[in-house]
Amino acid sequence: MRIGFIGLGNMGAPMAVNLARAGHEVTGFDVAGVSVDGVKMAASAVDAVDGKEAVITMLPNGAILRSVYEEIVPAGAPGASFIDCSTVDVDSARAAHELAAKAGLLSVDAPVSGGIGGAAAGTLTFMAGGSDAAFAKAAPLFDIMGQKAVHCGEAGAGQAAKICNNMILGISMIGVCEAFALADKLGLDRQKMFDVVSTSSGSCWSVNTYCPAPGVGPQSPADNDYKPGFAADLMLKDLNLSQQAAAAANAPTPLGQHATEIYEAFVGEGGKGRDFSAVLPWLSGKGRDA
Repeated sequence: MRIGFIGLGNMGAPMAVNLARAGHEVTGFDVAGVSVDGVKMAASAVDAVDGKEAVITMLPNGAILRSVYEEIVPAGAPGASFIDCSTVDVDSARAAHELAAKAGLLSVDAPVSGGIGGAAAGTLTFMAGGSDAAFAKAAPLFDIMGQKAVHCGEAGAGQAAKICNNMILGISMIGVCEAFALADKLGLDRQKMFDVVSTSSGSCWSVNTYCPAPGVGPQSPADNDYKPGFAADLMLKDLNLSQQAAAAANAPTPLGQHATEIYEAFVGEGGKGRDFSAVLPWLSGKGRDA
């Protein structure tokens, strides 16, 4: 398949590489002017889209997504599939779908979970919104870039699922970090803490798979000086999206709001560019009234 790929950052580049390695002809574009192994680089976003059967975007926010779609949708080949893997607000995702539909293009909003490691390994989870036909056409590409794709519903449903999932993740990671910080103050060995919690009612992904305590559990960014698998500022972005959606839907999310405030403070106090699990050492350096 001839594929255009726009947005070749930390996530987009390895996703494009996996498509190229699978034998697809991938043409990419990124405003940073990067080069990616196995991907032919285009001079513009429009050039990357021209004549392609599928177009994948991985962009920073909803405003950029809208701007890029306004630019590239008119260049889309008849019947092409436009797949947006960015994490953006639901309204922007639906606006992108509307632009594509008016041009006679299939479209899917398909944000991902799995981070940089999952993008490189081809083990991402895709949460997809769009028509049955659009999802069916995108599914073979999801199979290459990820291990699972869930068709969540119509336009915007993928973004809704991603926002809700990452709100849970932000809340749970803070809870785990608070528990480890408290255990430290109480003199409880971190390994013993992990051995109990990972097999008890406190068990969750933030403990068992992505433990924020170095040297405990499977390898995680905590064992690499908290270099990001998922940066704290990206978690803050997703939590802000969750609160924007909650306000629009009149849905009470008190823990989501508190998690947003905590990550905002953490990012503002040196957490920008660190893994989101680095909340643990940040909390450990504070007193109760800090």
